[in-house]
Amino acid sequence: MVSHLILKSFGLQRSSWSTVWSPNHQPSTPVLTAGSVKKRKSEKREGRQDSKHRRLVLHTDEGTMLCWVVFALLIGVSAGAGEPKKKAKAPSLANGWGNNIKWVKSYEAGLEEMKKSQKPLMVVHHLDNCPYSKALKKAFVADKSIQKMAKEDFVMLNLMEETSDQNMAPDGYYVPRILFVDPSMTVRTDIVGKHSSRLFTYQPEDMEHLAENMKKAKVLMHDEL
Repeated sequence: MVSHLILKSFGLQRSSWSTVWSPNHQPSTPVLTAGSVKKRKSEKREGRQDSKHRRLVLHTDEGTMLCWVVFALLIGVSAGAGEPKKKAKAPSLANGWGNNIKWVKSYEAGLEEMKKSQKPLMVVHHLDNCPYSKALKKAFVADKSIQKMAKEDFVMLNLMEETSDQNMAPDGYYVPRILFVDPSMTVRTDIVGKHSSRLFTYQPEDMEHLAENMKKAKVLMHDEL
């Protein structure tokens, strides 16, 4: 009775008491039956298959991602190859002196065009970094009568380099300066500006005088022919 109460106080049942305290009791070991062994093998096999499946899914996802990356690269390359290459835009021969005017590329090209068209050649010597050239250019472009005559009645050339023809520098090499050449291949040294120190230079306020000189170049050309 006392032993029963002691066991009950420790939460043990009588049925387990004999197992714990029996002098003949031997520690029990798990008994593996054929069914339990088969069950464990099945669990291990399922675990391996599940792990293999997860690896397969991972590899499949990586492979799919790689395929999409390669596909995107191929699309980009194909698109780039299919697009026509844009040609670099050639700099304008006008150099800011009037985009509506047809300008020749060189002095030699100007002489050739002058022979064919029988129009006088007007040559403007200037430099991009010259403030006097910039000021003259602005006034030249703003004058509508000068722009109209340049477009219709002259072979036009603007130069930032000197030519090998010394006749194009009658009183020296300076900028800006403007000279006329008639179809007889004569440099018109008789058509000058308003400044005695530099006969062929023009300033912004000289546009009316330049327009008159352009008219002289046209009239004299026809008289000589």
